[in-house]
Amino acid sequence: MGAALPILLILFIGSGLSALIYEVVWFQLLELVIGSSAISLGILLATWMGGMCIGSLGLPRLATRLARGRFAHPLALYGALELGIGLFGVLELLVIPLVGSLYTPAVGHGAGALALRAVVAALCLLPPTILMGATLPAIARWVESSPRGVAWLGVFYGGNIVGAVLGAVAAGFYLLRVYDQSIATQVAVVVNVLVGGLAMLLASRTAAQRTETGGASPAVKTSSSTVAGDAPDTRAIYWAIGLSGATALAAEVVWTRLLSLTFGASTYTFSMILAVFLTGLGIGSTAGSWVGRVVASPSRVLAWCQGLLMVGIAWGAAVIYKALPNWPINPSLAPSAWFALQMDLARAALVVLPSALLWGASFPLALAAIARPGDDTSRVVSRVYAANTVGSILGATVCSLLLVPALGTRDAQRVLIALAALS
Repeated sequence: MGAALPILLILFIGSGLSALIYEVVWFQLLELVIGSSAISLGILLATWMGGMCIGSLGLPRLATRLARGRFAHPLALYGALELGIGLFGVLELLVIPLVGSLYTPAVGHGAGALALRAVVAALCLLPPTILMGATLPAIARWVESSPRGVAWLGVFYGGNIVGAVLGAVAAGFYLLRVYDQSIATQVAVVVNVLVGGLAMLLASRTAAQRTETGGASPAVKTSSSTVAGDAPDTRAIYWAIGLSGATALAAEVVWTRLLSLTFGASTYTFSMILAVFLTGLGIGSTAGSWVGRVVASPSRVLAWCQGLLMVGIAWGAAVIYKALPNWPINPSLAPSAWFALQMDLARAALVVLPSALLWGASFPLALAAIARPGDDTSRVVSRVYAANTVGSILGATVCSLLLVPALGTRDAQRVLIALAALS
């Protein structure tokens, strides 16, 4: 596998790039259908993450059934998933306007309208995001089942996020500005086809290495993984990474809402905040994967990350409420749009980046803290990923539907600081 690591990293960069182009395009399309309020944003994020969670949990079961078929090689299955994502990318251009034409006459107010928004978002986003969520566990089957081996997945995760940053920037600042949703989608589909084809080519030229170590049978390994996953010490890690995901997505909802008041509510603002957020996740994930391989207690470092998030969230609130209103430079007087962009990026990074670095480091540290020799790596990754994703779903929905309307953004951020302390 060692010689293939650079190629795998390129594949994950391409996968992240196409996924975020889709997310920005679909966010813009669905805004026209269900609105652009904080509630709509929370529903969109929750649906997106829900599909990722389903895909992550479902992949190990699917991989077991396909273990002796044409997709027995992890890279072959990964390539098929990427091609499927590209197919759904094309279909979304047709499905979202069609669903919108059915939704608009039925729109109303109250709980029924909220439920209808969720149904519309689910119909549009769940199929492709389920496939996206399955990609990381698919590759995990090709990784050594040890804390050191699993921590390498943090590198792939970081590469995926680097690609996501490139996709968010490309979609928000170029493809949708110069062209339209159709051209942006076609670019993403081409990337999916290239990634899927390269993965299948690599699968045909490499051995389908197994995650199990030692001579035990796959059934025994699955059993040991189950025991390890249910041990009391690992349950605390699952709770911690779940709460970390909740604070991350809830903070993204709050900060997007607040920074939109400064930068303007537009696809440009959404893409910029998303790019900064993902940049922090990518850098943090890469650093966390390295730390997870060299420290004796990854769980202790994970705990420190969660503790520092209390400071990071408070810092973001202080910058938004105190620093930005008294910013000594007025970007609206900038001589060019390029200068204004630099200023907006600097201000967004000042708010988002410190916490995003810690959230990014938390995922590979949780993997390294839970992984045991002999575990089914795909199951370990899917469980940690699912715990983080379920937390993200709850964070986005509860914050947008309950915390912000009931408490306001200031007190909502105080709740997030308390959740970071609990984590």
